[in-house]
Amino acid sequence: MEADLPVPLAAARVVIPGEELWFIASRSGGPGGQAVNTSSTRVMLHWVVTTTVALDEVQRLRVLTRLANRIDHDGVLRVTASDGRSQLQNREAARVRLADLVATALHVAKRRTATRPTKGSVERRHVEKQQRSAVKKDRRRTEE
Repeated sequence: MEADLPVPLAAARVVIPGEELWFIASRSGGPGGQAVNTSSTRVMLHWVVTTTVALDEVQRLRVLTRLANRIDHDGVLRVTASDGRSQLQNREAARVRLADLVATALHVAKRRTATRPTKGSVERRHVEKQQRSAVKKDRRRTEE
């Protein structure tokens, strides 16, 4: 039985139940020499976004739209890890990647507040423009 996967967020804390995650191990390339030809260390983590109880409807819609290119037509999000030399390392790496993906997808950008330049900054800009214009005017050749 898998442990729950906490997804840290500033606004809301989401915990994906371990029962909703399943892993498939397969042979992979990478470090390990000849042992990679016989051991199944590559891990693919699956999570069904469409039926999860970890997300409310707004969060589910946000994840489905932001991760649309990574979710198949059945609503399954797949994360692969084959960096480590053991299946255990790759399982943990896949869980961390999933948590990062979901946290990024659920992040709501802060709304920008419209601002105006101060009077002083506008005045300084105009003065600099006048000075620059004067410099360029002095460089011009005067014809007599």
